[in-house]
Amino acid sequence: MTRSVDYHFITTWRVPGTCAEISQILADARGLTRWWPSVYLEVEELAPGGPDGLGRAIRLFTKGWLPYTLRWSFVVTESNAPHGFSLEASGDFVGRGLWRFEQAGETVVVTYDWRIEVAKPVLRQLSFLLKPIFSANHRWAMRMGEISLIREIARRQAATPEALARIPAPPGPTFATWIPRNPQPLQPRVSTGSD
Repeated sequence: MTRSVDYHFITTWRVPGTCAEISQILADARGLTRWWPSVYLEVEELAPGGPDGLGRAIRLFTKGWLPYTLRWSFVVTESNAPHGFSLEASGDFVGRGLWRFEQAGETVVVTYDWRIEVAKPVLRQLSFLLKPIFSANHRWAMRMGEISLIREIARRQAATPEALARIPAPPGPTFATWIPRNPQPLQPRVSTGSD
């Protein structure tokens, strides 16, 4: 029986390009804030991993369409470049993601299999009631990823500055003014003796 805090999503995109291009873009986590800014607000590489990316550790600050944010990390646990990789997630999400890339003519079929448990307390408490809304939020985030990836590939393939200028910017985050950025740690209060 599936618990209300367990989620399983399978997303499939068909994008122009090659498996090598898709693999290179998705394996470069530090670039996510530039080309998929609607979801990836901050990315920090904690460990570079090996030449194939195995062991790479990344900390993320993300959001979807809804006005809440998530802090989580992942470690690349398997690499089959340029045909995909697997990751283990921890933090506000706990689980496993599996990216697979398959060439189909001039397009690549990109499949993401994401099995997670929500660990963020407020989302865990509301999950039994709002699971359909949280699921729609994930689908929106992945749709923005598909749009953004197609634009990133076009940007990389642009042959002239004019062609590059015609490519729209990737979609930005919703509720951008509500996003807490770089929260400052609380400072201990020092008693002056007069309080």
